[in-house]
Amino acid sequence: MGDSSRIPGFYKKSIDDRRALISARAGVELRRISESLATGGMSPETADKIVENVVGIYALPFGIALNVTVNKRDVIVPMVVEEPSVIAAASNASKMIRAGGGFEAEVVNPLMISQVQLYDVGDPIEATARLEKAAEELLQMATESVPNLVARGGGPRAIEVRDIGEGSLVLHVLVDCRDAMGANLVNTIAEAIGDRAAEVANGKLGLRILSNLCDRRVVDVKCRVLSEDLVKRTDSMRPLAPGQTTPPEVDGRQVVDAIVQASRFAELDPYRAATHNKGIMNGVDAVVIATGNDFRAVEAGAHAYAARTGRYSPLAIWRRDGDDLTGEMKIPLALGTVGGTLRVHPAARLALDILGIESASDLAMVAASVGMASNLAALRALATEGIQRGHMSLHARSVATAAGAEGTEVERVASAMAERGTITVELARSELDRLRKGNAG
Repeated sequence: MGDSSRIPGFYKKSIDDRRALISARAGVELRRISESLATGGMSPETADKIVENVVGIYALPFGIALNVTVNKRDVIVPMVVEEPSVIAAASNASKMIRAGGGFEAEVVNPLMISQVQLYDVGDPIEATARLEKAAEELLQMATESVPNLVARGGGPRAIEVRDIGEGSLVLHVLVDCRDAMGANLVNTIAEAIGDRAAEVANGKLGLRILSNLCDRRVVDVKCRVLSEDLVKRTDSMRPLAPGQTTPPEVDGRQVVDAIVQASRFAELDPYRAATHNKGIMNGVDAVVIATGNDFRAVEAGAHAYAARTGRYSPLAIWRRDGDDLTGEMKIPLALGTVGGTLRVHPAARLALDILGIESASDLAMVAASVGMASNLAALRALATEGIQRGHMSLHARSVATAAGAEGTEVERVASAMAERGTITVELARSELDRLRKGNAG
């Protein structure tokens, strides 16, 4: 894409103009973008084929994160999210990271885990030895149960046995799911080998299902941010306070130190770590939803991974390196680019085409990178102006709209509330009434 993820002033343009720009930059037909995003991205008839008891569509905003560079490649990133400032913040933080070389990402282990629970095992040590001896047989059974996956180059790779106490063992099959998220495939494997595994272990067969703690499918993301870029004014961030004509002078090195201190806070305190990680998931989930993937599975895996040592910890860590800020994050991400909702949801398929990627690993690296950008944006805001000013300036637009403002009225009512430092529907209605009376006069 070259420099195609850089579109200055994108947020100022009309929806039609934004669609035209994305069409040109991503090489996706404009008509398809418009049709795929109409009425929430799908028809009620399509929705009725996906879940039960459908009575309509509940739509969420489909936006675009800009400035994202992953492994030297520009990507335009669709995000579906209802929270104000998430997309703008991710775009602006990505711009800072871009200046430092962009995101460097890799998928460490692209494997999912199929679990077979075995309980009432008389001698767990002997049973473990028998299961390990039967590993080749069990792998063969598992392989035969997913011929289509094997044909695509994936399939079962290894078997592990864990003693979890109380006479219970759990057998893990490590499965390469290729470009599928893999839930159905992994469950099929567990069902296929369960009876034989219980027979070998001389125990009773329990649950057979995937684990959402996919710690063999981890994305590692790194980035560098130059200290001077942390204090540059960027689109939709750091709005001026009432009566302020220029942004306050801030030393970039001080911002680096403040972000590092905030990162240490999350490392020391699980209460802070939970909010720190929520900021990461703002970005990750928005990409996951846009591409038709299971954000609940991703959330479960991420938070379980954060607690894997027995103490809940931050997924992303920030440190000073010279005058600059460096960040690193490890996060498990089981995403797919084939199957599931992707087969029937036009907007999900569109999102993948806008991204211009085909592999599940590439999608996971992009989602993780956007999550890291979201984390940086939140920490930067906290370290400088506080989180509320930038967030509330965007929230004011939503409140103005809820009060009935239309077109240019939205910005004028939002600005009036921001100047007064109060953002409520009641105040928005009052400002809107005053504005309309003034125009009428």
